[in-house]
Parts: sequence; structure tokens; C-alpha cells
Amino acid sequence: MTNIDIFNGDADGICALTQIRNANPAESTLVTGVKRDISLVAKADIGAGDRVTVLDISLDKNRDAVVAALESGAEIFYADHHDPGEIPEHPRLTTLIDTAPNVCTSILVNHHLDSRFVEWAIVGAFGDNLKGPARALAEPLHLDAERLDLLDRLGVCINYNGYGASLEDLHFAPADLFARVSRYASPFDFVADGDTFERLESGYLEDMSKARQLLPSAQSTDTAVLLFPDEAWARRSSGVFSNELANASPARAHAVITERSDGTYLVSVRAPLERKTGASELCRRFPTGGGREAAAGINHLPADQLDRFISEFTDFYKTA
Repeated sequence: MTNIDIFNGDADGICALTQIRNANPAESTLVTGVKRDISLVAKADIGAGDRVTVLDISLDKNRDAVVAALESGAEIFYADHHDPGEIPEHPRLTTLIDTAPNVCTSILVNHHLDSRFVEWAIVGAFGDNLKGPARALAEPLHLDAERLDLLDRLGVCINYNGYGASLEDLHFAPADLFARVSRYASPFDFVADGDTFERLESGYLEDMSKARQLLPSAQSTDTAVLLFPDEAWARRSSGVFSNELANASPARAHAVITERSDGTYLVSVRAPLERKTGASELCRRFPTGGGREAAAGINHLPADQLDRFISEFTDFYKTA
């Protein structure tokens, strides 16, 4: 029997698994990747008797591999907040899935574990740009403004680290970052006991400084579109910069479109924070698109569909 942990390489996936492994310590095989690498279950060598935990990746994108793993005799616990499509029924499958726009996997796991490691859930929620729910989780802890801000910054930086076209774009491979993070029951101890956070925040601030110099290629009251170049800093910052734009202009939808070396585009869409709907529906109209209501993306938008995407994005979020 093998424990296999399969998780998104962003803050939500890492913080959800950190809670679980602090609550239930176990040696496990880690299967993860860059944030957009979500078809992960098929990459795991799952066999009879294996105990599999899957966190923060769409069941819809992994259904066939999940069914195959169950039929091989594995036991699966699956927690996520993306659209699952049809959920298989099987006695060895336990699901914890909620697609509400103010929920993330770290929050679901926190409730599942009765808030035993709520500080990590707060970090995961901040990383997923759920600032209101993160602050609500923090209220019973009575944290001062400085400590709450530290959890916010940590979540954003862990999330930032997951973005890139490949592991080579990242400051830390997600499995390595999880190994560093998960040794600590409290994120405050993690920050105090090493330079990992300092390295992440330094990279984040440098990349975001470059991103903030770019002007929108198209902008209206309802939408804004930004085009990023095919450079590592742009790939790393695209998602967190999308969140920053959404927070700064909550009535506006944003699309950050990054050139890829293969001639396609990486797209990050953020629905207006004042009406967190439609991002997944819009992105699913295009190949390799998906996500959730408030935040979604397209991994490989063909160049000949760029103008169509911008047009549909603009029309989709037009309020008048």
C-alpha cells in the first residue's frame, strides 16, 4: 500500500495538503506541477490498496483516471472547488467538492479538519484571492494587522510561485515548496525559520514591478485586457497580477494574455469581484480552457483565436 498525494502546485493545493499532512502525518508519493498542470491523476502510478488524496484539481479533467484508479482497487479522497462535471459513484471514493465562489480547497479541508490548522487555510484562501473569506477565518484568532498581513503576503507569494509554463520558470518546484512548508503546523513558524519566504517575496516584488509598467491594450468601464511578452517574469506574474487588477477595480473583468514560445497564448481571466460569475463558462468555449466562476484560464489559446477571445470576453462582461 502506498500513500499518494496529488495536488495543484498553487497556494490552495499546497496549503490544503499541508493541513492534511499535519493532521495525519504519513510518508507519501507527491504528484504535482505548475499551477496550470491539472491532469495529474493519470501521471500517478496508482494500484490496488493505494490511498490517494487529490486536492484542488478539476475532477472533470481527471475523471477517467480516477475511475481507472478506483477500478484498480485504490481508495481516493478528493477535495476541490472547481466544476466537477459528473461525479462517479464508488464505495472507495470520498468527495469534498463545493463550487461556491467564496470557497477554496483549503477552506473545505479546514472545515473537514475542524479548523485544527486554520492558519494554513487562511494562507491558502489569501493565495486564492479570497480575501474576505480569509479574514473571516482569521477573526476568531484575533490577529493584529501585521500578522494578518503576513499571512496574506505568504499566500500571494506561494500562489505566485505556481505560475509558469514549466518547472524551470518557478523559483521552487511545488513538491519542494510543499516539503519546506508542510514541516510546520503554523505558517508563522515557517516564515521565521528560514529564507524561503524572503526568496519568494523578493522574486514576486521584482516581477510585479515589471508587470505594473504594462498598460492595457484595451480597456473600458467593464473590462480590461493586458498582453504580456514571452518571458519568464511575465509567466510567473500573470495570475497574481490578474488578482491585483481584480482587487483594484472590483467592478471590472480582467484578462491577462501571455505569449507562449509555441505561438499560443496563456490566458488568465478574473470575473469582476462584485459579480463573481462566468469566467469558467467563457474559458470553456476555447480549447484547453477551464477553471471556476470567479477565476479561470486557457492554457493554450491558438493565435488565430486571440481576436475572437478578446471580442467574446468584452461582450461577455459588458453591462450596458
